[in-house]
Amino acid sequence: MKYDKNQINRLKRLQGQLNGILKMMEEDKDCKDVVTQLSASRSGIERLIGVIVSENLAQCVKDSVKNETDTDDLVKEAVNLLIKSR
Repeated sequence: MKYDKNQINRLKRLQGQLNGILKMMEEDKDCKDVVTQLSASRSGIERLIGVIVSENLAQCVKDSVKNETDTDDLVKEAVNLLIKSR
């Protein structure tokens, strides 16, 4: 799968956010603030996983339809990936 610039940029933002959280922890910031930022990072990661799985599934289904092959296994695999990520 080819990852597009938007996906890479999302991950770079998450990386920056995690670096910020690390700095907060090193500076002994309030635990509520740290947990809030960790929760936001987790949400960002979950959204990125969803984007990657859905875009990959869309491309695989297009290829499958083009080649006249069954798409059931592709959909099951995508659902399993999403379940694993939770």
